[in-house]
Amino acid sequence: MNVLGWIVVGFVAGALARAATGRGGGAGCLGTIAIGVVGGVVGGVLFSWATGEGIGDFGFRSMLVAFAGAVLLLLVLGRAFERS
Repeated sequence: MNVLGWIVVGFVAGALARAATGRGGGAGCLGTIAIGVVGGVVGGVLFSWATGEGIGDFGFRSMLVAFAGAVLLLLVLGRAFERS
């Protein structure tokens, strides 16, 4: 997937993850992309470990993997900062 694909997947996955978790409200557009891209990396590693296949080409599966990773990322970060 090229850089533009990562940006699009990152933005959509980050926005959906923010809506699903109710966290990351002040992230803005670039923050949403960062949440989605980092979530894509996290989700790609986890899905690759579990199923042998991480993020591939631009498509629904890549969006799903990035969304799952972004949700996990927001939940873990939310828990980490609640305790501080």
